[in-house]
Amino acid sequence: MTLETDIKRRRTFAIISHPDAGKTTITEQLLYFGGEIREAGTVKGKKTGHFAKSDWMDIEKQRGISVTSSVMQFDYAGKRVNILDTPGHEDFSEDTYRTLMAVDAAVMVIDSAKGIEAQTKKLFQVVKQRGIPVFTFINKLDRDGREPLDLLAELEDVLGILSTPMNWPIGMGKNFEGLYDMHNKRLELYKGDTRYVDFEQGDQVFALNPFYQQAKDDIELMTEAGNPFDAEAVLAGDLTPVFFGSALTNFGVQTFLDSFLDYAPEPQGHKTTTDEVVSPTTPEFSGFVFKIQANMDPRHRDRIAFVRIISGEFERGMSVKLARTGKAVKLSNVTQFMAEARENVENAVAGDIIGVYDTGTYQVGDTLTTGQLKVEFEPLPTFTPELFMKVAAKNVMKQKSFHKGIEQLVQEGAIQLYKNYQTGEYMLGAVGQLQFEVFQHRMVGEYNAEVVMTPMGKKTVRWIKPEDLDERMSSSRNILAKDRFDNPLFLFENQFAERWFADKYPDVVLSDTPFVER
Repeated sequence: MTLETDIKRRRTFAIISHPDAGKTTITEQLLYFGGEIREAGTVKGKKTGHFAKSDWMDIEKQRGISVTSSVMQFDYAGKRVNILDTPGHEDFSEDTYRTLMAVDAAVMVIDSAKGIEAQTKKLFQVVKQRGIPVFTFINKLDRDGREPLDLLAELEDVLGILSTPMNWPIGMGKNFEGLYDMHNKRLELYKGDTRYVDFEQGDQVFALNPFYQQAKDDIELMTEAGNPFDAEAVLAGDLTPVFFGSALTNFGVQTFLDSFLDYAPEPQGHKTTTDEVVSPTTPEFSGFVFKIQANMDPRHRDRIAFVRIISGEFERGMSVKLARTGKAVKLSNVTQFMAEARENVENAVAGDIIGVYDTGTYQVGDTLTTGQLKVEFEPLPTFTPELFMKVAAKNVMKQKSFHKGIEQLVQEGAIQLYKNYQTGEYMLGAVGQLQFEVFQHRMVGEYNAEVVMTPMGKKTVRWIKPEDLDERMSSSRNILAKDRFDNPLFLFENQFAERWFADKYPDVVLSDTPFVER
């Protein structure tokens, strides 16, 4: 198989949704079709010990939520599929935003009873900004939900994207009978032994069923007034194909997967800092680190840098250049994922996600290249934290493991570390409270270091130029600190404190990004 045909087989996508819409359950079902799971476990089964395959971290199993993106790979219908399951909880949206930079399409899961929720809207905007195709799966039809027509109208009004249904529910909740599949011209039956019948048989199967008639009327209305399916508009991210189903009962998921693989894009090129686009078929290898995860295997205290391959082919043992430092790095211990199961990879091509063993070499956003290719990919989005905590080791004797833990967890990019300029005290910043809880949990569980955390409330981070630094400017309302790269900054209590500072020191320039390039 040539490199080009191998790349064309790849489909890499992320699943996004609001917490609890059923994202992890649908991932389970997709893996089931890919033959990776013999029985798709239910996510919530805390007592049974069956946990979702994609939720491998202890805290995820305890809470039944995803707090970190995971990567899974399987083969299906001649395609090599890479799924990235993202955390739905908004406190972890940074992880999700970065993950969305590493995929070519997104699948949006919507709860049929709740419709479009706040987090879905946020994530969709990121997807829209990137112009990547979105496929929508409206889930939980086995429960009573909202009218399908209302859901489509909401999709268009709230998200501002045109939609086209690929199938249509016949009834819902207790009266859920199946799907009217316009795309494959068949009916998919929810009850009984027969799964598919053609349209002609429908009138016999559902002879006196009012829900069937209702579905037919809805479809007629949409055929006249709705948006026709247009594969080009889907690829441009202007039209979303909508599928209905129930992930928990595994109904409609396979139909969705088949259609998705037909229409989802193959690996796309990626923009560099100079606005060039590196094509997947460029022979030289290139990729970027979009996530670093510590302790995926608690037995080995390891750290993995997740790399999306943009062009060329990866071969085991190859040497790559790290654009940020200009140094050569050898990629010998590289894995592919099936959630917590990992296997060494011999080769991978553009579109794949690989995990590189990291000893502290990589940072989120790093570009890796080989040969004559001298590019840097566009930077990943970063978020300035709003909530702050002072953090210290509970046991003074465990300073070593405390420092190691902090250093490694900060490198993952979910929490930011700042040091008080005068006292050297550690301060952590995060986008949401849950991140602190996860940090605390992981410090104990993974580094055996208990920590004492003292809330500092909300703060605004503003960097200053190193030459403007004067310790006398610091007060209780604007704490002088430095980030983990030693860039000086102030933590302002509120807008008033910031304005007061600006009036008092008009020559000092405040910035919401560091002045020194990392």
